[in-house]
Order: sequence, then C-alpha cells, then structure tokens
Amino acid sequence: MFEVDSQGWLTKFNKCPSPNFNQRPSKNNISLLVIHNISLPAGQFGTGYISQLFTNTLDCCVHPSFGDLKDLTVSAHCMIDRHGLITQYVSFDDRAWHAGLSSFSGVDNCNDFSIGIELEGTDDLPYTDEQYQSLVNLTQLIQQHYPMVKDNIVGHCDIAPGRKTDPGNAFNWSGYFSMLAEK
Repeated sequence: MFEVDSQGWLTKFNKCPSPNFNQRPSKNNISLLVIHNISLPAGQFGTGYISQLFTNTLDCCVHPSFGDLKDLTVSAHCMIDRHGLITQYVSFDDRAWHAGLSSFSGVDNCNDFSIGIELEGTDDLPYTDEQYQSLVNLTQLIQQHYPMVKDNIVGHCDIAPGRKTDPGNAFNWSGYFSMLAEK
C-alpha cells in the first residue's frame, strides 16, 4: 500500500514535480477534493503531453490545438491515466494551480484549500475501471491524511460553473461514492 510522506508526497508512485505551485495560506485548512479531466490533444490518451503541460515543457507547435496553451502555467496534485497509474506533480501540502477562478461554499480561490486530481479523459467518454479503483484508493488515503476532505468532494464544474464542465457527464458519481463507501 502507499502512504503520504511528511512532505505531502505519495510513496511508491511516479513523481514528476511541477514548477507550477506555491505555498498554501495554511496547510491545516485542506478541506476539498476537486476531480478534473484532461486529455491532450482533446480525446487522445497516453501522449505524454499532460506531464509536459504541467512541467512547462510542452512544445505548443506540436499540435494546432496547443496554441492556446502557450505560456499557460497549470498543474494538479495528481493525474490518473487510463490504466489507473497515478503520477504526482505537486505535494498535497502545497497549492497546485488547478482550479482557477473558483468558489466552494462561499469561499473563493479553491486552490488555497483543495487537492486537485486529474483523470485522463473527456467529459463524454467513460472512464476506466482502473481509473475508478485508483481514484477510490487515492481518495481514501487523502481523507485519512486530510480528514476535512471527507465530505467535500466535487467536480471542477461545481466550483467553476459556467466556466468548466469536467469531469463531465461520463463520470459516474454514484458508482464512485458507492465504491468509497464499500472500502
């Protein structure tokens, strides 16, 4: 099994440190888990471009759709690929830049108090069983280490309505929450 070390990093998983983070106002207020999706180019999986985006090494000339990504500095704490493999980009104790303009329960700037998990996918393609299993295991570990997250799990669409739609209609919220309850 894997754990979270004293620096907020997962043990026994891929690490690909992103420069796109900063310190949280307080690591004692981590109280929200935000689920996202991402694919680069859109609808294509396993390209390696996500890690390049999160580490500012993406050549935006490689694909026409990457033009809007030039000079973009974003990250997530973790990404779960289509095979269920987890890569961590930012320590959970630090503020990843995943939520953008956002609000949860009347509090703005969700990056300050949230953990962002990206699923390799799109709004309208089903996620894999392996992704759900990894997400459930990771969620449980995060909840153990950051107990205030327990009842606060949302999609990016919930904290940035009208601006974001992920993880989309393809994400099986009831199945995910059922799997969490069974563990």
